[in-house]
Amino acid sequence: MDVRLLVALLLATATSAGPSYAIQHIRERQESGPVASSTQIAPANPTSPISADVTNGPDSEYLYGVNIGGWLVLEKWMNSDVFENTTAYDQWTFDSRTDVDPVPLLEQHWSSWFTEQDVIQIKNWGFNAMRIPIGFWAFETLGSPYKMGAQIYLDKAIEWARTHGLKVWVDHHGVPGSQNGFENSGHNGSVEWQNAPNYQNSIDVLVTMAKKYGSIDYADVVNGIELVNEPISWKLSNGEGNDLDKMQAWTKQAYTAVKNVTSNPDLRIIMHDAFAKPFVWTELGAAINGKVTLQTSPFAIDTHLYQDQVASDSTLTNAQHIAKACNYSSSNLLPQNSTQNLPVYVGEFSLAIKICVNPDGTTTAGSTCSTSGCQCASSHSPSQYKSYTKAAIRQFAEAQLLTYEKSAQGFFIWAYKAPGGWGLVNAMAAETLPNPINDLSNYQYPNICQDQ
Repeated sequence: MDVRLLVALLLATATSAGPSYAIQHIRERQESGPVASSTQIAPANPTSPISADVTNGPDSEYLYGVNIGGWLVLEKWMNSDVFENTTAYDQWTFDSRTDVDPVPLLEQHWSSWFTEQDVIQIKNWGFNAMRIPIGFWAFETLGSPYKMGAQIYLDKAIEWARTHGLKVWVDHHGVPGSQNGFENSGHNGSVEWQNAPNYQNSIDVLVTMAKKYGSIDYADVVNGIELVNEPISWKLSNGEGNDLDKMQAWTKQAYTAVKNVTSNPDLRIIMHDAFAKPFVWTELGAAINGKVTLQTSPFAIDTHLYQDQVASDSTLTNAQHIAKACNYSSSNLLPQNSTQNLPVYVGEFSLAIKICVNPDGTTTAGSTCSTSGCQCASSHSPSQYKSYTKAAIRQFAEAQLLTYEKSAQGFFIWAYKAPGGWGLVNAMAAETLPNPINDLSNYQYPNICQDQ
């Protein structure tokens, strides 16, 4: 455990809520690319044309997506109300409760937290896709204490998406043995995914998922199945963890198993990059995809890009956050053109950063400030942002979106409902994202990356 990360998390306020696994979430990474020297917020320029080099990638439909996190896989930091009056801290311990029957509580959450009206709202905001996390236990509990029942609601969401013209990624978010020991896997603690029989059990669950959601009956709405979300690619101090070479061998095996039972020829099978960046997956991608074009490649990589998960991110001004986002094209993504055929998606990102904004638009790093009128984004709900804080976060948001438009096949913001700067609902209410999201003419800072 990195002590600096632990200290940073202990100092974080309630409104800067983020995943409880942030201590482990991403190891310190090398950061490359230019760093902006100015901390001044650039003026909005809504009439400027979008840069000519910004494209939607290949001819296939670009995915403007949102994660429906916290629904079918509980995460305490996102679902604090569900965890009230209990010592449970993840899905495993919640489902293990003996003081009450957890099933009615789960049913209440599943039936009310996300409904068809939410899908309509997502559509009205210009999104055309949803990434829906679900755990293996929705299909087979494998002797674990998890409770089944979530699959019914996944099916409902898919039907709502079909009705309203959205695509769906079915995301295998929690796998047998836990792929990372994070809360988001359902079981906070041990990492035993690569231990027998968990590897094979994971494939068996994927086959069950693929037979249904990869069938021609769902071809009009389900366009992706993700093999596993956020597996770590390193060993922990206790010896647990995952070996990347073994993981890539498993990925090829899992891809083949899924592909063999699907009848949807356009289904994309996606693997998270295991925090190793997409570059590490190009050799496997070439072996699986062969000589097909980028547009028709059946295997793709998912990468997650956050800027509040390592201690060094808390030292950045807004201009430096923006420069980092603009540099993702070369530092974290792959050229989405004829030079290679491994599609890359940004499966998760957020607007959560630790900056403080002064009334004159200058910014400082961190979560505390003393200048008169200064406001720290992580210490306030977006509904409380002052105009200059909104402008700073909007700049950061548009820098990300413009980069993803240029260098990815789509993106999915985390998440539809979440605290503070993590929530799409909050962002749209605060106008820190363009509305609709898919209309570049609504961008206020269309040249933000060119100005770096």
